[in-house]
Amino acid sequence: MASYSQEDEEHYRGEFGASFVGSYPKDYVYGPEDPDQDISNIFSSDQKPKILLMGLRRSGKSSIQKVVFHKMTPNETLFLESTNKIESENISNSSFVQFKILDFPGQIDFFEPSFDSEKIFGGHGALVFVIDAQDDYMEATQRLHQTVLRAHKVNPNLRFEVFIHKVDGLSDDIKIETQRDIHQRANDDLIDAGMEQIHLSFYLTSIYDHSIFEAFSKVVQKLIPQLPTLENLLNIFISNSGIEKAFLFDVLSKIYIATDSSPVDMQSYELCCEMIDVVIDISDIYGKDEGVQVPFDKESSSIIKLNNATILYLREVSRYLALVCILREDNFERQGLIDYNFLCFRNAIQEVFDVRTNQLQQMNCSSSPHLQTNHVNGPTS
Repeated sequence: MASYSQEDEEHYRGEFGASFVGSYPKDYVYGPEDPDQDISNIFSSDQKPKILLMGLRRSGKSSIQKVVFHKMTPNETLFLESTNKIESENISNSSFVQFKILDFPGQIDFFEPSFDSEKIFGGHGALVFVIDAQDDYMEATQRLHQTVLRAHKVNPNLRFEVFIHKVDGLSDDIKIETQRDIHQRANDDLIDAGMEQIHLSFYLTSIYDHSIFEAFSKVVQKLIPQLPTLENLLNIFISNSGIEKAFLFDVLSKIYIATDSSPVDMQSYELCCEMIDVVIDISDIYGKDEGVQVPFDKESSSIIKLNNATILYLREVSRYLALVCILREDNFERQGLIDYNFLCFRNAIQEVFDVRTNQLQQMNCSSSPHLQTNHVNGPTS
């Protein structure tokens, strides 16, 4: 696949105007941002999972949110001002990708009596604590320990994720040593406090590569109750279609909400992300319907042949979801079978969508709904 340098990107930016940022047009977004809200509105009692971004000042929390969910280029984040209030945003693409992300200022202690800890940490969700790996992280690990203990006391079901961030400037040896040291300190502190049952997940991340997208993919997947069903459908699909790897992507953010049970190779994930960029770029140029920009629609599909006899195959699942597959070129000779199995897969996904929609409606109508398990049929050989 072709690539271009940073100088080329600056050339294109100047040619197409300030609206050109990376691979997506800036007007192709999830929806309007929430206006400034008071604390009671930010922590409204809805049923959406929450992702809480916490950490010390200048650790990179806002940069992560802007790069992943607002398509901001990493270089543009250098001009972001430090967050001085809670910033809330609703992410609502489909029945699967629905959550609220909250960016907390690093200089404020939200466990003070003036804040309602139940509203902040209650409900279903995850706490993502960001640590700057290029700074002295002793204070950060202490704040992490205090935050985890207090949040767990309020909500024992809250998931805890640790992003060891800004590792792009570190060598591979220092990355490994930093992760090992932070992991050891954090878990030792929990053991000393008698809270060894609390599980922390650690990720090495950077906004300058795809590691931040993969880490956020793991976080979001844990908030999707239908994840086992999606993985099972993908396993059935690839086993009956001669496909080596398949990802179900959220097109806007390039996080994958599900994949099959085979291990994820970072290079394969990066190739799939770049394919989505290519499809969006081409659609942004040619995909206009009666003057209306349609970067991605139900007819979107793409085939890219690599020089190592590998094929990348993209098919639209819904407006915001795409299935990206990796397979050998000789297996693609059975494209008719692959397309038929994909239609079966998409229909099964729609059934899961319907179940999820009904569940959300029940949760909105009742404070303690009773949810039943539904079975869907996957593709066949």
